[in-house]
Amino acid sequence: MKSEVQLADIAKALYTVNRHAKTAPEPQHLYFIKKEAINRLLSEKRAEKIGLHFSEHPKFSNQHSTLLVKVDAYYFHIPPTKQDFKELEHLGSLDQNYRNPQAKMALSQAKNVIYRYIDWKPKKKKITQKQYSSSYFTPSSLGKMEWPPKKTHRNY
Repeated sequence: MKSEVQLADIAKALYTVNRHAKTAPEPQHLYFIKKEAINRLLSEKRAEKIGLHFSEHPKFSNQHSTLLVKVDAYYFHIPPTKQDFKELEHLGSLDQNYRNPQAKMALSQAKNVIYRYIDWKPKKKKITQKQYSSSYFTPSSLGKMEWPPKKTHRNY
């Protein structure tokens, strides 16, 4: 099933997912599928590790590095492994020469391409029936009073 997906389509899908992940309120899933797809491409020798870059966004003011990977005509950054630090050249600061070509693809289509490639099935969300409540209804507080009542300055 994986071989049906063309490398150019995977690269465009990764570009689209990565672009959306940068502005998403909860990007964890998008970054997860990006990383899974790139790691699979690397293991199949369909992607190439270029080198290491310093991140543009240091974590907690600590400089850290990211791994630059080339997929088709696109470049992506993923977290490096300890082995990458031993084997690859550190390229220093982010090089603006590594620019990706523009790609037009809907996010839903991009996710489907990557899901098909990494053979991932999204978990079905359980649909729960919401209990009806009218905005005009105020629940009664009868029977919810504490007994005996607490002593206040009014109770002598």
